[in-house]
Amino acid sequence: MKKQTANDPKEYTLDAAGKILGRLAVEAAVLLRGRNKATWLPRLTPTNKVVIFNTDKIKVSGKKLEQKIYRRHTGYPGGLREESLEKLLARDSREVVKRAVYGMLPRNRTRDKTIRNLSLYKGEIK
Repeated sequence: MKKQTANDPKEYTLDAAGKILGRLAVEAAVLLRGRNKATWLPRLTPTNKVVIFNTDKIKVSGKKLEQKIYRRHTGYPGGLREESLEKLLARDSREVVKRAVYGMLPRNRTRDKTIRNLSLYKGEIK
């Protein structure tokens, strides 16, 4: 029998229907980094894959739908673009979940590599 190491890839599936956005993002970030394994080491690049489906059925608490604003800048003068959570959810709910999970990952060189292991789907997986 093969000894399990920290870099053994594993795939996890999460259903986002009825779950709170932040709690789902924490769960996905922990699984992506491999923090749930006893053999976890911070220096190793994680290889776990996480699949989240039903992102269009996610919930948020409080008045976040109207009050939470996502901002980005184009780099040009007057290029600040703002979009509320409500509008972004209506446009693409996968982007909301991706941004939430991305914010939960550590800000280092493995962040961009780790987020590539996240797959998001609006509806059920067939």
